[in-house]
Amino acid sequence: MLRMESNVIDNVKVPQLDNLLKLDPYLAPYQREIKRRYHVFETMLKTLDAEEGGLEQFTLGYTHFGIHVDCTNNDIKVKEWVPAARAVFIRGDFNGWQEKQYPLRRNEFGVWEITIPALSDGSTAIKHNSAIKLLVETHDGRLLDRLCPWSRYVFRAPEANTYHGVFYNPPADQIYKFKHAQPKKKERLKIYEAHIGISSWEGKIATYDNFRQNVIPRIVKQGYNTIQLMAVMEHAYYASFGYQVTSFFAASSRFGTPEELKALIDEAHKHDLTVLLDLVHSHACKNTADGLNQFDGTNGCYFHDNERGFHNLWDSRCFNYSAREVQRFLLSNIRFWLEEYKFDGFRFDGVSSMLYHTHGIGHAFSGTYDEYFGLVTDTESFNYLQLANHISHTMFPESITIAEEVSGMPTLCRPIAEGGGGFDYRLAMAIPDVWIKLLKETKDENWHVGNITWTLINRRWSEKSIAYSESHDQALVGDKTIAHWLMDTEIYSNMTVFAPRTPVVERGLALHKLIRLLTYGLGGEGWLNFEGNEFGHPEWLDFPREGNNNSYHYARRLFYLPDDETLRYKYLNAWDRAMNDAEEKYQWLSATNTHLSRRHEDDKVVVFERGKHGLLWIFNFHSSKSFADYKVGTNRCGKYKIVLNSDSKNFDGLNRVDNNQSYFTQDTKWDGRRYSLQVYIPSRVALVLALVQ
Repeated sequence: MLRMESNVIDNVKVPQLDNLLKLDPYLAPYQREIKRRYHVFETMLKTLDAEEGGLEQFTLGYTHFGIHVDCTNNDIKVKEWVPAARAVFIRGDFNGWQEKQYPLRRNEFGVWEITIPALSDGSTAIKHNSAIKLLVETHDGRLLDRLCPWSRYVFRAPEANTYHGVFYNPPADQIYKFKHAQPKKKERLKIYEAHIGISSWEGKIATYDNFRQNVIPRIVKQGYNTIQLMAVMEHAYYASFGYQVTSFFAASSRFGTPEELKALIDEAHKHDLTVLLDLVHSHACKNTADGLNQFDGTNGCYFHDNERGFHNLWDSRCFNYSAREVQRFLLSNIRFWLEEYKFDGFRFDGVSSMLYHTHGIGHAFSGTYDEYFGLVTDTESFNYLQLANHISHTMFPESITIAEEVSGMPTLCRPIAEGGGGFDYRLAMAIPDVWIKLLKETKDENWHVGNITWTLINRRWSEKSIAYSESHDQALVGDKTIAHWLMDTEIYSNMTVFAPRTPVVERGLALHKLIRLLTYGLGGEGWLNFEGNEFGHPEWLDFPREGNNNSYHYARRLFYLPDDETLRYKYLNAWDRAMNDAEEKYQWLSATNTHLSRRHEDDKVVVFERGKHGLLWIFNFHSSKSFADYKVGTNRCGKYKIVLNSDSKNFDGLNRVDNNQSYFTQDTKWDGRRYSLQVYIPSRVALVLALVQ
């Protein structure tokens, strides 16, 4: 922590701190630390204003660092920060890979530059798509080939072990021109989490074009309003799921060209879909030949030059967020993806790892505030995240930021003006863990509905969460999807509509619908689904690697399953679409009227109200008991109709409840509510009722 005199901290003015303390009075004992963090953030902004011309100039690093063409004369300008180097050269196809023909000149800040004049015919000396690399002479005389950290495009030939940089300078007629306006910031996110490479049923790496043509229409049809794209930032190792980033400014070439990614995003915008990038600033790949590690021959440069610079669990490097050129690199990276590709925001990966010196390893968070405002917190990272959110939200006011954060750090999703981290949302990461643990260890007749619902509502009410019952994490090899846990091997053999449901399949279909709806309805202010889970994808996810003989068999999504009229996957797919359609109409994700009135352990019944038109949610998780004339409470009187029924034949239910049934309230208090009504609620069924008059 940065040390300050007590009177300095006491005199710090956090513009909206009173609002924060009003929302959570338990933060009052920690307001001096909140003030200190805000003061550091404010000081960083003032320093950048004084020394770098402000954030507007500072975050334009990607326009002059790296390799660029001077449009006035076709000269090529190269500019790189290589602080510990003795010498730096550029070489490639354009000069037959000669080592020291083009030396760069160093300035006092460790920045190296060169201008390569245009050829006599006026064309650039380096041609579009030429292979290029930097040659770094280290302080001890070694010559190391390095990729430009600011590369827009890098490529690995099929027979090669490492990537080479590509001089990406397409002719004007080949540069994609955006046609559609970006969507306004959405209040209720329904997120479709997707990975470009697996988005095909074929055993190969799928492309940006495939996703644009074949997957976006599915997302639109299912009723999602947001896409979260994973593994776009270039990563040398495909099986890392995109989390071992090697080139931070390069869209992965294994899926296609930058222009094809732009076309994908523009197509999404055509349908008013928000597109979020899975942004990995929490760490970087340890690769040296095609990554940032030891870029200038030392363990420092972009990273901490000591133990703090290594993430032992992830076997990766940790950024030095307080270093000026590292800030320029990462903050420019944020602006680059928002400006050049027109992404609409980010899901920040690994925020918990950033926020604590332990990286969360072996750190069982108890929830006491001392853990969040003590010495274990890495406040340099917190201040960096404040800067990142400040840039995203001030330069791009419609952008959205989501933190992958499991510790529940208070203030992380509150405005920076209150002393918070500035995120719009955090992922509700505890929810899927509870579901998977239950499915692994406990028979559903022994599920404790009180514990389940407590997990769903146990969040900071003033900080928004994205709820999900499973994401890509639960689909990875070594685990299984919820559908797979529920139906095991029968998910392969007994899903045909031509055969009666087996008890396993009947249970699995019923609970799959209930688990997803309860999480969607009660778990957060946003909803996330990983591609394929909407129809109960039968297989886990495993990328080609040595351990599976480099097979693509599990690195794909079987989208033909819900399209097959003879298979029951279509019913889960229809349920998913019905949930999204109902949310669009009744808008429960933004509702503030949630009231949980019943959690009955013997009956296994959950009842709550949330959403427009007095939306009343009734769940029966009991494995065998159905209840006739079951009394439930509500605070709105009148006539109710069913708007969602998991037992409907449209969703492969047993059709025990009449969808046309009307329910009338009685002037009788029940479960602490002013009125009550009676419903038939069969076993393993969820009903959602809406007030119609």
